[in-house]
Amino acid sequence: MQTSSHAQLQTKVITLGGGCFWCTEAVFVRVSGVVAVESGYCNGHTRNPTYAQVCKGDTGHNEVVRLVYDPQVISLRELLEIFFVIHDPTTLNRQGNDAGTQYRSGIYLSDEADREVAQQVLDEVNAALSGRVVTELRPLSNYSAAEAYHQDYFENNPQQGYCAFVVAPKVQKFVQTFADKVKHG
Repeated sequence: MQTSSHAQLQTKVITLGGGCFWCTEAVFVRVSGVVAVESGYCNGHTRNPTYAQVCKGDTGHNEVVRLVYDPQVISLRELLEIFFVIHDPTTLNRQGNDAGTQYRSGIYLSDEADREVAQQVLDEVNAALSGRVVTELRPLSNYSAAEAYHQDYFENNPQQGYCAFVVAPKVQKFVQTFADKVKHG
């Protein structure tokens, strides 16, 4: 468990891949209890890859968001429930028109103690979706932050075409489905 800059706040970390990191970041920055979100790359074989390298699909990396959260406010189970609503866990290496291994559905553990909860939620979602879930559950490895221009991308580029037509509807779906989990203020 890592301690944040707030003396009393104990935080945990989970890393999620649900397609383009612009989409998942835009949702999770709005979740109450999430204290930091960073877009990045993980579970590939190249050290510190660039976005261009990851997009070619030959580094093995996934586009992910690393969430630092306060488990006193939101549980891992609740984060994963949001995760499974805002992306399609049944499409292998694809989310909408985004195709490639870098868009695979994945849960990457920083703490093996989280495996039981993650596996339980994954099994429940898989059962509800008739065994079609392709989400991988693995230990986090070879993580690196994405380039600065990818951080807060939706917030900084709301009128950009992809943001307006792909990211914004995902954010709206989160707000409507999980109104009680939306940050205020």
